[in-house]
Amino acid sequence: MVKKRVMSPTDEVDLTEVKYQYEQIEAPHITGSTFGFFVNILEAPVIGPLIVSYLRKKNNTVELLKNTVIPEIPMHRPEFPPQEPEQNVSVIEETGCPEDRVAEALKCLPEYDPAGCWDGNLATSFRYWKIRDFAYAYCAKLVTPSKVAEKLISTLEEFDNTNPTTPLLISCDVEDIRKQAAASTQRFEEGNPISVLDGIFMAIKDDIDCYPHPSKGATTWFHEVRPVKKDAVSVSRLRSCGVILIGKANMHEFGLGTTGNNANYGTTRNPHAHDRYTGGSSSGPAALVASGLCSASLGTDGGGSVRIPSSLCGVVGLKTTYGRTDMRGSLCGSGTVEVIGPIASSVEDAMLVYAAILGSSPADRIVLKPSPPCLPNLSSEARLSAVGSLRLGKYTEWFNDVYSTEVSQKCEDVLNWLSETYNFQTEEITIPELHEMRTAHVVSIGSEALCSLNPYCEEGRRMMNYHMEVFKKVDIIVTPTTGMTAPLIPTSALKSGETNLQVSGYLMRFVVAANLLGFPAISIPIGYDEQGLPIGLQLIGRPWNEATLLRLASVIEESYGMTKKRPASYYDILKGA
Repeated sequence: MVKKRVMSPTDEVDLTEVKYQYEQIEAPHITGSTFGFFVNILEAPVIGPLIVSYLRKKNNTVELLKNTVIPEIPMHRPEFPPQEPEQNVSVIEETGCPEDRVAEALKCLPEYDPAGCWDGNLATSFRYWKIRDFAYAYCAKLVTPSKVAEKLISTLEEFDNTNPTTPLLISCDVEDIRKQAAASTQRFEEGNPISVLDGIFMAIKDDIDCYPHPSKGATTWFHEVRPVKKDAVSVSRLRSCGVILIGKANMHEFGLGTTGNNANYGTTRNPHAHDRYTGGSSSGPAALVASGLCSASLGTDGGGSVRIPSSLCGVVGLKTTYGRTDMRGSLCGSGTVEVIGPIASSVEDAMLVYAAILGSSPADRIVLKPSPPCLPNLSSEARLSAVGSLRLGKYTEWFNDVYSTEVSQKCEDVLNWLSETYNFQTEEITIPELHEMRTAHVVSIGSEALCSLNPYCEEGRRMMNYHMEVFKKVDIIVTPTTGMTAPLIPTSALKSGETNLQVSGYLMRFVVAANLLGFPAISIPIGYDEQGLPIGLQLIGRPWNEATLLRLASVIEESYGMTKKRPASYYDILKGA
């Protein structure tokens, strides 16, 4: 008889006795033709199941999935206890017009100073152009959306000709870009732009519908069985604000990978180093922003897929609370772990895009009862007075479980700086069963993908109890975003792909909780390793507390992360126009 592992009820778990489990993944790293041969063996009738069974046994998968008795009833998707309202925020009407929400977000930003951007500063120190820089240039008639569109189109064509095997976009219609830009230009000429997002160029990940482009999920066939008839809800909201949608961005096939490797269309490269991965699965969206070709992009995050590439490419990635954005019109719109979120070069721009796309679906508003969406006031005085009282939580052994100590040390430097500058209090916390949580996440996202994205996959969520207990002590959990910087791309992996679960483990080490439990999280660039590769810091917040994350992220960005390095592949489409 198989011996069962009976877990204690959560209220009987002694946190002082919890020991952190360092994860040792037993699996081969295989690339190229060898990888294809290995896949064929796994699909063979007899030997394949034997190999899978052996790998499961080596990684204790059978013990966890079959021989564990969990006393709590399963939670089918994230459900949160009532939350205290955030302080010093502006409440936004989520059922109103997207352009009205963007206008409210604009009021929350510091006063815009055009002289700081247009008087030669960028010649001596690198800074990405922000959305408000484009808006100012259009209103001041320094340039038009149509002129920027022509510069963007020529740059994309030159890029594709120079780098035919490393595409940023899977689908792009240049005449459609020109048509959208012409309409935006006319609105500015008439003095009637729709919003600050009017004329802003954005890309959409290839698993989010953007009509008339097909949604392939970076496959070669999926668009043939799932025609796109209209925009996804989030894309429709951006379009109503005047955003110019440039096409569908490359990604890891079906989103089921952490590197961005894609043997179907080619692997998007990291703008900071051509021989490095961007991170996945939102590889194209992050690379387009990091290279300066887009002010922002939309990605999906089911297992860190917005935050991982944002960290590796040195940009900002926001994963919202589960249910905060409407997933209708995405390939995993009915899943239990995935959300749509913005990728941008700055916290300010991520906030503007977030304001446009936020708004729960009618079904989620009934079931999840979300707290009203809020935005932080980012004027210096208001921001600093509100941020000083936040309590940060750090699980030291987890925090330091990284491939490169440069990553954890840079993140530690930020915590020390916050303590010295703003007297932040960092509490030591303990989170039990992180290994079990990772396994539950793999079961959830894997089963949902396999079962036509079926939302009714049952998995225990006792982890929700542990994390909500942590949030009684602290406001934000702080970790590195990834346990390593951008990994090298094996040449043999480009044609046929690869499997490297050790790399996946380091890239996903800190991101899973926000997906499985539905918490909001944000990745902010905080510096570089010795090779010049970006490092990201992750903030995980209470349910519905995006405003708190954005406020602290803004403080860290402005005071600690402002020194940015121009990526090796960077294109100035604003001044170049």
